[in-house]
Amino acid sequence: MTQHAPSTEPELSGVRNFRDVGGLPTVDGRRVRPGVLYRSGHLAHATAEDAAFLAGLGLHTVFDFRNAADQRLEGADVELPGVRNVNLPLTDPADGAEFWQMVRDGDIDQLRTLLSEGRAANRMITSYRSIISLRTAEHSRVLHALAEDSVPALMHCAAGKDRAGLSIAVTLLAVGVERDAIETDYLESNAKHRRYKVRRSSAASDAYSPEVMELLSPLFDARAAYLHAAFETIEQTWGGADRYFEEGLGLTAADRDRLRERLLV
Repeated sequence: MTQHAPSTEPELSGVRNFRDVGGLPTVDGRRVRPGVLYRSGHLAHATAEDAAFLAGLGLHTVFDFRNAADQRLEGADVELPGVRNVNLPLTDPADGAEFWQMVRDGDIDQLRTLLSEGRAANRMITSYRSIISLRTAEHSRVLHALAEDSVPALMHCAAGKDRAGLSIAVTLLAVGVERDAIETDYLESNAKHRRYKVRRSSAASDAYSPEVMELLSPLFDARAAYLHAAFETIEQTWGGADRYFEEGLGLTAADRDRLRERLLV
């Protein structure tokens, strides 16, 4: 399986799932340039040391894919001097609000009803398919911005796994990164130190029981099946990646060439 180039990135204290996607190989023998494209979870809990590190990356733009409900729950991103912040919600503010409240507050019987027998994983697959098919305007804006002037860039959502994971995958696909390498990077979100911390409001003794955590795991895992569903949606809707970028996202051949020049070595 494809591996990243060796990394000296620190483990940030208040930012989960941070990494540079530099080093990933393309189908034509090039690689993603280190120091131009980063991904992470939200920046709301960044420590002063984290913020100093992030400020030292020379970022042009931070793309925040959280919706208003996420931002109310976690807070606004830390301010980084001279960095443009672009908020492009990839889910609607009310999308699944009752569902996520149940995840936080529900008892074991409610969670079984909501998440058991494959329902949690099916929800994630449906979400990935919807983000690809319905959020073309947002992904178009990101890729056009990267092609024009917005690198180095950091993309994040709440956990840095799903919405940011898909946006990174779309970006890497646009410049010809090998699909196995895209998947390898995506699955790195499962590393213990990268994982989003599950929050449960319930004070019940079984709030974090093995059964509860097993029921919740499909929501907080990065699973290859989710990414495959996104790629399948591209194939089923547009007939392939090239038509997806041209017709779905409005990227010309010249736009993709500029992206490659910005992001590849």
